[in-house]
Order: sequence, then structure tokens, then C-alpha cells
Amino acid sequence: MKTNAVTACAFAIGLSLAAGSAGAFELEDAGLTIGVTPTISSDYLFRGISQTQNRPAVQGTVDIQHSTGFYVGAFASNVSFLGTNARQEVDALAGWRTTVAGVSLDLGGIAYTYPGYRNPAGSGLFDLQYFELSAKASYEFEPVKVLGAINYSPNYQLESGTGVYVEGGVEVALPFNLTLGGRLGYQWIQNNTRWGSPDFANWNVTVSTKVYDFVLTAGYFDTDLSRSECFGGQKICAARGMVYLSRTF
Repeated sequence: MKTNAVTACAFAIGLSLAAGSAGAFELEDAGLTIGVTPTISSDYLFRGISQTQNRPAVQGTVDIQHSTGFYVGAFASNVSFLGTNARQEVDALAGWRTTVAGVSLDLGGIAYTYPGYRNPAGSGLFDLQYFELSAKASYEFEPVKVLGAINYSPNYQLESGTGVYVEGGVEVALPFNLTLGGRLGYQWIQNNTRWGSPDFANWNVTVSTKVYDFVLTAGYFDTDLSRSECFGGQKICAARGMVYLSRTF
């Protein structure tokens, strides 16, 4: 693993632990709830595509929510993209959560950033950083939860124009503290040539269980992109099994 990737992993762990040591708890007087989730994963998949060249990832998420439903958060992970010097991703999140007629809603925005990434003039590289507006909804009728989401970017990653992503899913609570989940999503990109692939579908099936305070998840992930359609013939869009372990403080 290259030095920058090690730095990215350390940053993700540090972000999680620093926030956790500050207190994963409720500040009742301020109306705040703070959650911290460190994760170790066999890969970092984003919409079915590996962000780490099929290598493991160390990640951290921080979520701070006010009693009014407004929240801010951050996510960090190591990454690796062929032909770039990007070694870490740090995202900023903000939005509002509420429940209407039993439907949980999450309306917000996500800024995807890659500290240290450079695309010098004349290099032929485009900007990795971008922004999305996001709307999520879920409804639970035990033991089933249904989920849906839509994300919109006015200028998607690699300056590839308008990007729209929709996703639907279901989670089913099973005996023995198991949860069976499934997701199906589709990504539209305005400038497919600049992005590096056609519009694509992705899906996954997962099983998770809680062991003490940890959540262990294993699953199957895939896209409908062939090898020749995947960013110049890379293997990062192929079907794979994945395992990840997380804990929310």
C-alpha cells in the first residue's frame, strides 16, 4: 500500500476515533445527538463500482443531528483511481430528517472531495470533486422496510455533466438477529465519454447481523457493465462478494 493510501486510512480512523473520544452521546441541553461509525471493509464500492481498485478500505462517518431534524456529517475513506494521485475521499453532508405519516424522509446535499488530488492544466484529467442533492425515504411495516432514494448532480464526477441516480431497496428482519437486504439502482450521466462508461444499473443482496455492538455484513454486488465498458477495460465494475464490519457509537 502506498504511503498516501496509508495516510488516508489513518485519517479515516483518526476522524472516527477523535469524534468518538469527544463523545458519541446526546447533548441534551443543545438538543444534539452525535453518532460515530468506523468501518473496515474488503472493498469500497460506490454504486457497485470499486473506489479502491478492488482493495480493502478503512472508513469513518460522523453524524451530528439537532432535535429539529437538521444535521451535518462527514465521511472519510481511502481511495485509488487509475491514472490519478487521489488517495483519500472526504465528504461533507448536511440536510434535514423528519417523519411524515410514518414515512422517514432525509433531504440534503453531499459534497464529494478528494484532498491532495491534482489535475494540472494539460494533463487531460478532469475534476473528481462534485456535489449532489439527495432525497431518501423509507417506510417500515414489520418485519419489512422499503427504501427509495434519488440523487441529482448538476455536474457529476469528472465534469461529466448532469448526473441522476435512483435507487430502491428492501430490508427484512429474520430470526437469529439477521437482516436480509437488497438494493437496485440506476445511474444516468450526461457525458458518458468523459465519465468513462455508459449509464448503468447496479444491485446487491446482503445479510447482516449484530454481534455485541458490531454489525457484520456480507453480500454480493454487481453492475450491468461489461469489462470493455468499464473505464477502459478495468475490473472495478465486476461482480464480487464483499464483507464489512462497522460499529456505531
